[in-house]
Formats: sequence, C-alpha cells, structure tokens
Amino acid sequence: MKCSKEMMLLYAVTDRMWTGKQTLMEQVEDALKGGATCVQLREKELDEETFLQEAMEMKALCEKYNVPFFVNDNVEIAVKCKADGIHVGQEDMMATQVRQMVGEDMMIGVSVHSVEEALEAVRNGADCLGVGAMFSTSTKTDADVLPKEVLRDICAAVDIPVVAIGGISKDNMAELKGTGVDGVALVSAIFAADDIAEECRVLRQIAEEMVKA
Repeated sequence: MKCSKEMMLLYAVTDRMWTGKQTLMEQVEDALKGGATCVQLREKELDEETFLQEAMEMKALCEKYNVPFFVNDNVEIAVKCKADGIHVGQEDMMATQVRQMVGEDMMIGVSVHSVEEALEAVRNGADCLGVGAMFSTSTKTDADVLPKEVLRDICAAVDIPVVAIGGISKDNMAELKGTGVDGVALVSAIFAADDIAEECRVLRQIAEEMVKA
C-alpha cells in the first residue's frame, strides 16, 4: 500500500485509558464509522501475545472499512499481523533498519521535530512523517511544543505526507491551516468523546477545511 495524503487527514491513535463504557475495538469501529482515515494501535503495557491478538483483530476491522492500519513502535508485531504501516519515533530504530525488517510493502511513519530530522527520515526511506507536539498534551508529558513555523518548514521541505500530532482538538485545529500539513493525528480528541462516531464526523469536517490551501 502506498502512503497518500488522504490517509493522513483524520489519523486516530488509540489510547486504552479512555476505554470503560466501550472496548477499544468498539471505540475504533466508531471512529471508523465517523470517518477516521487511518488507525494507529499504540500499546505500551500489553504483553506480546495479547498485543498481537489485538493487532490482528484491529487490522481485520480496518480492512472492513478499507482504512490503513499502523502499529506504533513494535516492528515485530507489525510484521506478524501484516499491518499496513509501522510508526517509529526518533529514539527508536532508523527507517533504514525498519525497512530491512518489514520489506518493501509496509509503510513507515517517523516522528520528527525539525527540518533536519524530516530530511533524514526521508533519506532513510520514511513514507510519512508525524510532527509535534503542536499544542501541549497530556498524552506525552515530555513533549515540547513546536512553533507552527517548524511544521510549515517541514511540510515545504519534504514531498511525502505529513501529519500533525500533539494536543490537537476541534477547538485549535484551524490554527494549523496554511502550514501545508496533510492531516491530524488525534488521541483524546477522538477517544475521550462520549459519541466517538459523531465527534469524528465533526473533526473530519474541520480537518478538510484545514488542509484546503
């Protein structure tokens, strides 16, 4: 699967802390029903066997909605569940190493925080970039907030899809208009909502306005 800008528009990143009334799988299906264009499974605490089982189930769910499925960080799980993509951070292995492990068909996303990191990621074979944090976020307490100018410069410097992440909500998303970004990756803005499907419909509409030049 080739990475496209359209995939990045409304990128849902899971977070187990918002489950309760619904299972994670039910939440993700609601996000897909509401118009999420990509799903990333992020698990920090699960054992490998449970993680793999969940990843395989979520991959099948995303296939049903014809939406790409990414795994965060865990390359082995991504390979085993035949994920469409793997997303790695700066502190993880380089995209060239990831490519050797996943083959040519899997998309590789890389987190970057500067034009230099972005260009290096592209040289190393990244298919898409995640840039942030754009706003202060409770999901990653150690994340520094990047100026909008950095996002704009990264978008101008690379020719692969770029998604903004970090503290983005329906209240501040419009501030990213004009940066050239292709979409937004959202965690609590989606999964903390009472009605995830309806929230995604609203978020997608705002995202579509945001990416218009």
